[in-house]
Amino acid sequence: MAEVAEGEGRQARYRVDGMDCAACARKIDTAVRTMPGVEDVSVSVVASTMTIRHNGASDLPAIEKKVKGLGYSVAPLTERQVSSAAHTHDEVCDHDHDHDHGHDHEHAARHDHQIHAHAEVAATHREGEADEALAWWHGGKGRLTILSGAALVAAYIVGHLVPAVAPYAFFVAMLVGLIPIARRAVMAALAGSPFSIEMLMTIAAVGAVILNAGEEAATVVFLFLVGELLEGVAAGKARKSIQSLTALVPQTALVEENGQTREVPAAKLSAGAVVLVRPGDRIPGDGTIIAGDSSIDEASVTGESSPVHKSVDEQVFAGTVNGNGALRVRITAAAADNTIARVVRLVEEAQEAKAPTERFIDRFSRYYTPGVVAVAAAVAVMPPLFAGGSWAEWIYKGLAILLIGCPCALVISTPAAIAASLSAGARRGLLLKGGAVLETLGKITAVALDKTGTLTSGKPRVTDVISFALPEADVLRFAAALEVGSSHPLASAILSEAAVREMPVPPAAGAKALGGLGVTATVEGQPVFLGSPQAASERCNLSTEATARIRALNDEGKTVSVLIVGDQVAGALAMRDEPRPDAADGLRALSAAGIRTVMLTGDNERTATAIGRQLGIPVRAGLLPEDKQRIVGELKAEGLVVAKVGDGINDAPALAAADVGIAMGGGADVALETADAAILHGRVGDIARMIRLSKRTMANIRQNITIALGLKALFLVTTILGITGLWPAILADTGATVLVTMNALRLLRPIE
Repeated sequence: MAEVAEGEGRQARYRVDGMDCAACARKIDTAVRTMPGVEDVSVSVVASTMTIRHNGASDLPAIEKKVKGLGYSVAPLTERQVSSAAHTHDEVCDHDHDHDHGHDHEHAARHDHQIHAHAEVAATHREGEADEALAWWHGGKGRLTILSGAALVAAYIVGHLVPAVAPYAFFVAMLVGLIPIARRAVMAALAGSPFSIEMLMTIAAVGAVILNAGEEAATVVFLFLVGELLEGVAAGKARKSIQSLTALVPQTALVEENGQTREVPAAKLSAGAVVLVRPGDRIPGDGTIIAGDSSIDEASVTGESSPVHKSVDEQVFAGTVNGNGALRVRITAAAADNTIARVVRLVEEAQEAKAPTERFIDRFSRYYTPGVVAVAAAVAVMPPLFAGGSWAEWIYKGLAILLIGCPCALVISTPAAIAASLSAGARRGLLLKGGAVLETLGKITAVALDKTGTLTSGKPRVTDVISFALPEADVLRFAAALEVGSSHPLASAILSEAAVREMPVPPAAGAKALGGLGVTATVEGQPVFLGSPQAASERCNLSTEATARIRALNDEGKTVSVLIVGDQVAGALAMRDEPRPDAADGLRALSAAGIRTVMLTGDNERTATAIGRQLGIPVRAGLLPEDKQRIVGELKAEGLVVAKVGDGINDAPALAAADVGIAMGGGADVALETADAAILHGRVGDIARMIRLSKRTMANIRQNITIALGLKALFLVTTILGITGLWPAILADTGATVLVTMNALRLLRPIE
């Protein structure tokens, strides 16, 4: 059993099969929480797990027996030890230089992840794969339903052949299905849940037999079992939508060590390992390409339909498919903390965080079921007592109302929709930490966005190559020669541009970084300097034309580096952190939805304004973290519901202050931890998609509640009028539950 010490107590984890909705989890929680020594209980319908925190003196076998008595199978989770190698990020550079511009490299210290717990979640999925893969008729509910159906058919045949024994045949057929139901009802009542669906079903079936409606009682029991089976199948579909993500990661990986390649389990990969990914293979872990280039099919993780070409120094994700080129990848995250594991973990945690609507329905159902029992009793007793009605007729109607009033459809209406939405979002890289977040997103009226790494890619690229004395090709060629071996962001931008243009880079001799000025070397026998305009002007006179051009580029928010070859100004390169490809479209989608947008950035006014003008978004620049937090507060004071989007440490206070904090994936861990939601793959357009998902979900929940209560109200009226009886009543409950679940599963469709 997975049992670990936690604080003053201990923790035990179990796999629990047979749960279909929140009502099941509540029954188990109520039963286990009253057991001696139990301090806390957490039951996850989605993960099919139960976690118990106890004082060490608890009788765990007795707890297992209690849960089994409620009709669920329980199996202790096997403890899995997972080791995690420490991962440090060291930047190695041959030389460093500054082109008269500031670069703040903020690296968030990684939190200590609970690797042990993560491994148990993965183990739960693996141990449940066989159960999930079984056909419905192999499960306990399936076998009981088939047996009950067979007994009902046999009773009809016997009753037709020997009418005298028909009542007894139907009574036996009813008992086949009712005994397990009644046993669960008694156990739930003893455990503190007297008004369970099983108890209502038992009372209705026994009452029908007493009223000589044995045939109808047996039919109702069978239909109830069919309904439970359909609930389980539908709930399983929602569960599989997340659990299937774990199957994307390959079982093995080819690790390179000391020039040799050997196959190891992918689950044992640790940060720093180098793996070989052959064409057509799935990538076994999150990592960075250190050799090779290829097209990567990321559809399973990002939802992108077209493969993305990636090369050295670019990031790849676990579970994506390598195209036609061999890659060497350095793993950056242990198996328990890769993209897929993180998605699964966050979604499962989120599905246990209830939305306000779900909490209301949960509270309502606690009073609703006893209320239904009271109404059914009144219908059964009042007309015969005070209006001279037939006892048999009105007791029959009261029993039917008991079945109509079963709260399953109502209870599942909200969590089913939320679970499906969280799953659909996760498949597109939209992670939401709970139903409350999902519900609030649909009310957003203002979005404040960071610039660097959110609206922009987070790294500069060359936007202009300017020729003064040498052709553009030579300007880029000489500049790239100086930057070989440097890890500076601007150096990377120049080298990337040379690679894109397939520019041959000549060797440089005597490369030397000049702190705060630039870099110098000898290239093709000539002294070459690349640095800031100010440093260049001290070495060589800049013409009026060159000065004007540089000033114009600076006004566009671009950083300019001047190249001097020999004793003449050869040219210049302008660089800027450019907007993400979908940034403009993403902002337009928000505006079209009537949502106000504003950029909040710590960058300088000139650069921020240039980007803001390009994207068409108002700008607040030169901000400290506390300034961003203050502005979010000001927007909320205006009556706006505010979402803050960012990716850095300096965004954390504002993310926490907003109604919904959204972290852009790939950002600092502190931003991801502070935020309520995360856009895993950094698409600005996903903000609008996330909001649309919320609105679609809330509309689905309203539909579900209408279906659940509407059908019950309809059959309540028809039952009192004598139009419908017991078996239509159970069909109403079962039908409503199935309709609500299937309607919720529509949310699994792709987000437009």
